[in-house]
Amino acid sequence: MLELNNCSVIFNEGSTLEKKALDGLSVHIKPGEFVTILGSNGAGKSTFFNVISGKAPLKNGKIILDGQDITSQKPHQRSKIIGRLYQDPSQGTAPHLTVEENLALANSGNRGKLSFAIRKQEREKFRDLLKELDMGLEERMGTPIGLLSGGQRQSIALMMAVLNPPKLMLLDEHTAALDPKTAKKVLELTNKYIRSEKITALMITHNMRDALENGDRLLIFQDGKITHDFSGEEKKRLQLKDLIEYYDV
Repeated sequence: MLELNNCSVIFNEGSTLEKKALDGLSVHIKPGEFVTILGSNGAGKSTFFNVISGKAPLKNGKIILDGQDITSQKPHQRSKIIGRLYQDPSQGTAPHLTVEENLALANSGNRGKLSFAIRKQEREKFRDLLKELDMGLEERMGTPIGLLSGGQRQSIALMMAVLNPPKLMLLDEHTAALDPKTAKKVLELTNKYIRSEKITALMITHNMRDALENGDRLLIFQDGKITHDFSGEEKKRLQLKDLIEYYDV
């Protein structure tokens, strides 16, 4: 589904600050796989996501998504088939629009154009979806989303991302700024939506327990390379003490 072949990214090339952010990285992600990603700061995780979304140019290599070579595609072209959630909820929502308007904005792809003429059927759909969050937001559909808590906004941003399910979802530490209770709820919703919509997803996290408890596969990055790749029964057998040992290699 997603293939990166011999991909390299070099920052400040030719200077004393030269750094290989990705070093000949190759990986194949299967359709419907949910992959968690660990790595220390500077290991190449964010560059990996930026390369996939088109925000970081490759020195060399190729990116194939769903059989199509997207290596030269611009970010706005890729955004039609790649969704991304960030650590900061404000990057996934429009703060001055209401909850209802944000959902309508995300749902407008179903009509092929942007429209805030929200139909009764749509409003009922949004209300039912918001009830699933168990945050009382179905009663605050007219509230500007910028007035909500970070956890509420991130939950809605996640919902917006799956209203028109992308071929690939990039979850960029999307629970890192949330309190533990809210982070757990958002992760539950993440798993629910990914599974129900059969979305191929990659999730960067610094939480080892979250990396173990979520997803079908775990990748560990170091120095721009994937040093460990666990899936299936091998991933299920991993424990925190094992992961710490691998993580420190």
